[in-house]
Amino acid sequence: MRHRRRRWWVAIGIIALALLALASLAVGSRPIPPSTVLAALQAHDPGNDLHLIVWELRVPRLITAVLAGAALGLAGAIMQAVTRNPLAEPGLLGINAGAAVAVVLAVTLLGLTRPAHYVWFASLGSGLAGAAVFLLGRVHETGTNPVRLVLAGAGLSIVLIAITGIVILNAPPTAFDDFRHWAAGSVEGASIEAVAVLASCTIAGFAIALSIVGGLNALALGQELGQALGAAPRTIWLLACLAVMLLAGAATAAAGSIGFVGLMAPHLARAVVGPDHRWILPSSALFAALLLLGADVIGRVVAAPSEIAAGIVVALIGGPFFILAVRRFRVSRA
Repeated sequence: MRHRRRRWWVAIGIIALALLALASLAVGSRPIPPSTVLAALQAHDPGNDLHLIVWELRVPRLITAVLAGAALGLAGAIMQAVTRNPLAEPGLLGINAGAAVAVVLAVTLLGLTRPAHYVWFASLGSGLAGAAVFLLGRVHETGTNPVRLVLAGAGLSIVLIAITGIVILNAPPTAFDDFRHWAAGSVEGASIEAVAVLASCTIAGFAIALSIVGGLNALALGQELGQALGAAPRTIWLLACLAVMLLAGAATAAAGSIGFVGLMAPHLARAVVGPDHRWILPSSALFAALLLLGADVIGRVVAAPSEIAAGIVVALIGGPFFILAVRRFRVSRA
C-alpha cells in the first residue's frame, strides 16, 4: 500500500513538473501561446522569432531551474541524513555563502565570467565552508543538539557575506552588476554552456548519493546501530561531503545563491514517501525542482512584464516554512 502511495506521489510530481515546464516556456515579458511552444519544440523554425525565444532563452532557463533545484534538494536531503539534523540545508549552513565568496573572488581577481570556469571555485568554496561549519558546530553532537549546527552556519554566513560585500564594493562596476543579478538567485540569462556543467555535476552528485543510500538508512538509526549494521560512517561522510560540494557548488554557480529549497524539499519528500532514503533522495530532487521552477514562473507572472528573481520568491515561501520547522522540531524534542 505504501509503495503504491509513493508511486502516485512521484507520478503527480512528474506531471506537475511537466505542466510547470510548459508554463515556463510560455510566460515571460513576451507571452507565447502553448500551441506555439509545442510547435517550436516539435519543429524548430529558425526564422520564427517566437521559436528563437523558446530555444535560445527559455529552454536553457527551464533546464537550469530544474537542475539547480534538483541539486539543492538532493544536497539538502544528504545533509539532513548525515547530520540527523532536520534544519540542515546548503543555504542555512553557510555552504551557499562559501560558494558565493569563491565565485566573487574568481570573477574579480581572475577575470572568470562563465559558470563553466568558476563552477570549480564554487564547489571548493562550498566544501571549505561546509567543513568549517561542521567543525564550529561540533557535528558529532548534532544528534542531541542539531540547532548548534544551524547557529554555526548562520554565524559563518554573516562573515562570508561581509567578505563578499567588501570584495564587490572594491570591484569594477561591471562585476558589481553581474553579482547583483547573480546574488538574487535568478536563472534569467542561463546558457547552454552553464547547463552542460550543471548537468554533469548534478549527475555525478546524484550517482555518489545513490552509492551511499544504504549507509544513510543505516545511520538514520544512530551511529552505533548503523555501524553494527555494517555502515562505515567515515566513508559515508566523505562521499556525502563530496556529493554536497558538487551539487551545491554547481547549483550556486549556475543559479546564484538560493536558500530554503534544500530545506523544504526533503521535508516534503519524507512526508509523502516515508523514511527510506532510496525514495527520499530522488523525491527531494523532484520536489526541489518543482519549487525552484515554480518560483521562477511565479516571479515572471506577478511582476509582468518585469520579473522577480526566483531566489526572492523562494525566500518569501521558505522563511515561514523554516519558522514552522523550528517550532515543530522544538516541540518534538520537548
